[in-house]
Amino acid sequence: MATWRTMTASDIKSVLLIADQVHPELPESDTIFKERVQLFPDGCLVLIETDEVCGYLISHPIRNRKPPALDSLLVEIAPDADQYYIHDLAILPKMRGQGLAAVCMDRILAVAKCYPTTCLVSVYGTSTFWNRFGFVASTVDGVLADKLRGYGEDAVFLERQITS
Repeated sequence: MATWRTMTASDIKSVLLIADQVHPELPESDTIFKERVQLFPDGCLVLIETDEVCGYLISHPIRNRKPPALDSLLVEIAPDADQYYIHDLAILPKMRGQGLAAVCMDRILAVAKCYPTTCLVSVYGTSTFWNRFGFVASTVDGVLADKLRGYGEDAVFLERQITS
């Protein structure tokens, strides 16, 4: 049975292989994943099936509507962070359709609940998937629009209000 657990530095090689398969047009270096695990381990999960990493989630607090550019280091979690950011959720195709993303989202939204909103950048036309978890498209200003272009032409900024 597949389960989600906290990511460790030793998982990063496997996570990169999944990222390369799921996001070939949006490559990120191993330093990005290493930094996220170091800075905010509660927001970094891996999906394990029979000792194999089959998916991952990277997330962390940010300043409101200021997600990091693709493949850029955070350096620190801002002390005044006031929004939660889901950087990436990727599951290998062979593991999809089993409700594993929903289990992961329940777990990570419990971490995010101390922030008034959670946001993400939807790529590859996945907005409908994210809508199931309460995320809706949000208007963006010029700075955020420029940053979104780095995620591809179809990138959409989505936000979710905290629910009780």
